[in-house]
Amino acid sequence: MTLAVLGAGQLGQMLGFAATKLGIDTCFLDPAEAPCAAQAGSVIQAEYADTAALRQLAETARYASFEFENVPPEALRVLEAQGLQVAPNADALQHAQDRGVEKALFDRLGVPVAPYRCVDDLSAAQAAIAALGVPAVIKTRRFGYDGKGQVVIRHAGEVAAAWQAIGAQPAIVEAWVPFEREVSCLGVRSRGGETRFYPLTTNTHRDGILRLSVPSPAGDPLQSIAEQHTRRVMDTLDYVGVMAFEFFIVNNQLLGNEIAPRVHNSGHWTQDGAVTSQFENHVRAVCGLPLGETSLTRPVAMINLVGQMPSEAVWAEHAEHLCVHDYGKAARRGRKVGHVNVWADTEAQLAQRLTHLATVVKPFEDG
Repeated sequence: MTLAVLGAGQLGQMLGFAATKLGIDTCFLDPAEAPCAAQAGSVIQAEYADTAALRQLAETARYASFEFENVPPEALRVLEAQGLQVAPNADALQHAQDRGVEKALFDRLGVPVAPYRCVDDLSAAQAAIAALGVPAVIKTRRFGYDGKGQVVIRHAGEVAAAWQAIGAQPAIVEAWVPFEREVSCLGVRSRGGETRFYPLTTNTHRDGILRLSVPSPAGDPLQSIAEQHTRRVMDTLDYVGVMAFEFFIVNNQLLGNEIAPRVHNSGHWTQDGAVTSQFENHVRAVCGLPLGETSLTRPVAMINLVGQMPSEAVWAEHAEHLCVHDYGKAARRGRKVGHVNVWADTEAQLAQRLTHLATVVKPFEDG
């Protein structure tokens, strides 16, 4: 059995590693030369819209998925036309690619969100700010991630500059949310509609990039509500695979932010802290295999390594309670080059280790 994956970055790499453990081969399509997922399977180097390359990919595989949401939905339809079982589906991908369409879905399903307006030009953006007030955030409707494509507006006089900063393109303007924390709910849905969920995970960002993810121990009062919202979206989209739903917590209530129709950075801790990792469960769902258990096995957290990888010697004294995942990518400021999962026997011990590791990682951050 072979799984085709559009995209051969670190998420594709980890999907490939998980597939191999299940006895499944992986073939990737990616325009980059020597992408890091080449460590996990064969790679066809071509643009995602290259029909001939997609047909070549289809000749090798029975199932198909993608590692990030900026692939063209038409590529998924080409693969489907070649007889592949593709998941998530093109409709789910299209919903996640446009923040306006995504927010409309949340509204329709009754998922609370921050006040927002869709805008297509500068005058509409100015009207939105007048209606919502400041501070506010303007975000491109498409192709934004890791803090890219968005600008905080603190004064009404900044709207024109912010509009130019995002490329003067269709956007949404959102009221600023004074959130207490950001969390993500990772769920997985099978082809038969079975759903399972990982513990709600608290995320810490800096400069728009995820830095730390810590899953909640059992008993988080918001877990069931987050699961209800995520399940409703997955069922509506007839979704198959892992989905991450990001929320803001405001006054102990969840506000929907965005979905990611794929395995997610905030779920990397599952590799070393859950019965079944998000990567294995995504492969299982896409390939029609039974879903794995999603429960937490021990207190655990994920630290993103951004900029450059620390040397192996840095981790020597911590080897018994962490695992380093090196993506094999060249150092570059702001680039995710790896992550480290750290675990402990108790929540208190984990907190102590995270405090210490923050000082270990800091000299290498951001290249």
